[in-house]
Amino acid sequence: MNNPFCLTDKQILVTGASSGIGKAIAISCSQFGAKVIITGRNKERIKETFSLLEGEGHSFVLADLTIEDEREKLVEQLPDLDGIVQNAGVGSRVLCKNITQMDLDYILKPNLEAPILLQSELLRQKKIKKGASILFMASRAAIVPSVGNAVYSASKGAIIGYAKCLGLELAPRKIRVNCICPAMIWTDIVAKGGITEDDLRESESRYPLKRYGKPEDIANLAVYLLSDASEWMTGSCIDITGGGEGTLI
Repeated sequence: MNNPFCLTDKQILVTGASSGIGKAIAISCSQFGAKVIITGRNKERIKETFSLLEGEGHSFVLADLTIEDEREKLVEQLPDLDGIVQNAGVGSRVLCKNITQMDLDYILKPNLEAPILLQSELLRQKKIKKGASILFMASRAAIVPSVGNAVYSASKGAIIGYAKCLGLELAPRKIRVNCICPAMIWTDIVAKGGITEDDLRESESRYPLKRYGKPEDIANLAVYLLSDASEWMTGSCIDITGGGEGTLI
């Protein structure tokens, strides 16, 4: 029986796979039969993710995607890809009145510049198969404001705009481009975001489903978008929020 959700033998690249959402997506893809290439900056954590992948044929590449040479070397090592998950990124909170060039560089280089330039390199080296699926990890923060989150929100809004244009340009090759826009997910970025756990728990209680998301919640949606089950879906930004449409923190 044909299973359109199956990823068997699809070659899928997952960036930022050393923890959180990227780690969960990589593991789920392997469970659905994909051959996964994972990348990240931290050797120990990326090796831990690699050890949790199911099946065979996986690989990992250490790379800082904000560095041109490392992006190019990563792409050179890749097979032709059926799927790409542009997940790598960082978070930070700073009030608008305190934003400096350093703050802009810290957020925009990994969250916006690196994925755009990586995508350009993948296209230049012709590493994306016809009919492939490209997925960008955006955020509800792009349209839901929260205090101190201006630069992060701007980075996610910009990546959504980029992804929509990319989807139009690649549509003639049946390459799909979509974004996932989660609300709050329990990850290291949230835990280290400068907000107390009491405030996070109080915010979490305001979500209709009474919890923040888990990385696995996002991974399940990513598997769908990477699979043939979503082959008529491109240019979409899918909110996944636990019902908290106007809630972040």
